[in-house]
Amino acid sequence: MPVESVFPRLEPLLPTVGKPIQYVGGELNSASKQWDSVDVRWALMYPDAYEVGLPNQGVAILYEILNERDWIMAERTYSVLADMERVMREHAIPQFTVDSHRPVGDFDLLGLSFATELGYTNMLTALDLAGIPMHAVDRDESHSIVLAGGHSAFNPEPIADFIDAAVLGDGEEIVLAISEVVREWKAEGRPGGSGRTPRDELLFRLAVSGGVYVPKFYDVSYLPDGRIQRVVPNHPGVPWRIHKHTLMDLDAWPYPKKPLVPIAETVHERYSVEIFRGCTRGCRFCQAGMITRPVRERSITTVGDMVKNGVEQSGFDEVGLLSLSSADHSEIGDMAKGLADRYDGTNVSLSLPSTRVDAFNITLANEFSRNGRRSGLTFAPEGGSERLRKVINKMVTEEDLIRTVAAAYSHGWRQVKLYFMCGLPTETDEDVLQIGELAKKVIATGREVSGRRDIRCTVSIGGFVPKPHTPFQWAAQLDADTTDDRLAKLRRSVQSDKQFARAIGFRYHDGKPGIVEGLLSRGDRRVGRVIEAVWRDGGRFDGWSEHFSYERWMTQTQRALADEPVNLDWYTVREREYAEVLPWDHLDSGLDRDWLWEDWQDALDPDGAVEVEDCRWTPCFDCGVCPQMDTEIQIGPTGKQLLPLSVV
Repeated sequence: MPVESVFPRLEPLLPTVGKPIQYVGGELNSASKQWDSVDVRWALMYPDAYEVGLPNQGVAILYEILNERDWIMAERTYSVLADMERVMREHAIPQFTVDSHRPVGDFDLLGLSFATELGYTNMLTALDLAGIPMHAVDRDESHSIVLAGGHSAFNPEPIADFIDAAVLGDGEEIVLAISEVVREWKAEGRPGGSGRTPRDELLFRLAVSGGVYVPKFYDVSYLPDGRIQRVVPNHPGVPWRIHKHTLMDLDAWPYPKKPLVPIAETVHERYSVEIFRGCTRGCRFCQAGMITRPVRERSITTVGDMVKNGVEQSGFDEVGLLSLSSADHSEIGDMAKGLADRYDGTNVSLSLPSTRVDAFNITLANEFSRNGRRSGLTFAPEGGSERLRKVINKMVTEEDLIRTVAAAYSHGWRQVKLYFMCGLPTETDEDVLQIGELAKKVIATGREVSGRRDIRCTVSIGGFVPKPHTPFQWAAQLDADTTDDRLAKLRRSVQSDKQFARAIGFRYHDGKPGIVEGLLSRGDRRVGRVIEAVWRDGGRFDGWSEHFSYERWMTQTQRALADEPVNLDWYTVREREYAEVLPWDHLDSGLDRDWLWEDWQDALDPDGAVEVEDCRWTPCFDCGVCPQMDTEIQIGPTGKQLLPLSVV
């Protein structure tokens, strides 16, 4: 039966909430189909507010791919702010999509994309508002299949109680495969099978492919000391390991073709083109770089076509060329010049995300600033001392950084932003204090080469959180008090130097949110009860500093784990041994576990950390991805030109 829109009930209530426009929908390039004209219906959710979720590239791509099929409907839903949640509960309005304001609980699938674990409580709010039973075990065939994706899905165990399934890796192809399975099951009359309920039959069909992880088909047992004993399938035909999905021809998937244009202010308002996917720089802390291997470049011509089409379809006047390390694209120089030539004299400007120190050059920077204002440059040394940068395999020397900023300041730039982390393995107070010394040298160099005093350097510091599927997955996390103490020492050190204090700005959070993120990122199924307890105590929008409550998380963690041999410190500040079964060991990112362990040992080498080169330009280091995933590194140059090169 057609599902009615809740908008007639919602519209009169919108004036009573803040930012009502984020619940209205109707964006340029959004889609709305007749309910009964399709076979499969997806509700796609980025579990954060509209202003954060709408620019999310992953959701936007899947939204467009699904809606291109005439038999699939995809609509979007976002987390509602506290005032809207109260109104919805008071007036019995369910979680709704912004495209057609249909109840989320009526869709076949609810797909959530998690870029960070701090969105887990927002998922529970959405499930509760949608009328979908919070625990997967309580759902039947009338309820949506709740499916998780995104980087956090590489360890979905903390939310295993709440989701039906998880997908690892690239989503473009697997969402269509999942849709086909659902379509076939529905066409057969939603059957059960071999003693399975209809819902379990659908989940079983998804699980046997090896590409969809269904937690209920796996049992976890524990040792008396709290460590995992083993994770085993509990259903015949279910694979022992789940493999990630890797899209190997990015040129064949040039999405988004029709980017969504927000009707309310969002955190990013630009047309974004992913110029390549994956990274093999080998930074040991970086989950994104590890789990997205191998490197796969889009060709210069495809990027040019995407930019041309995207600007025409959206009207955006900024184009972001995105990847984990965009200046590493084999054709970035020609790409930058070609696009700068094409849009010279127009209002279209180009931007590049933070650039590696050793990949930066003035010619490239000048091309990207040709049509826009000359904003500050951002570099990420990550570690304050050279010793620590070797530990994390960030092969950037102090000389590299000083030479790079000298070139920038001498060519007219006045502002540089440096990004570091605090709490990295083997870090000492002195390593953190070196951040201040490095910033002072940057300012001194800028003043010297420019002959000016208005030189600025902003130091942004984030807390290090060990992540699954990285060499640091075994590492102990630094406790919040020590993190805060080191950052306070750093601030005092810089502020005490009157020559540089006013020229150096500091931005950092305290260590407390990182501890909660650490609990969620390396947790197992027992952490699910903590998440639920925090949510029931009012936890919402934990990624927002104004809503985050460390005290709430600490109290509920202690209560929820009171009967277990584990606690917060066990999950966060404890170093793991090689033999320990990690919660995500049955989920295959392609990386060989022994290779990760050896890289961890290289980082801890008492004679000095062993650095690993980028395998794009060197022989293979046997990380395991290419042979295990049947993939290969795909890089240019292609020798093609970006045409037309004449001004638009």
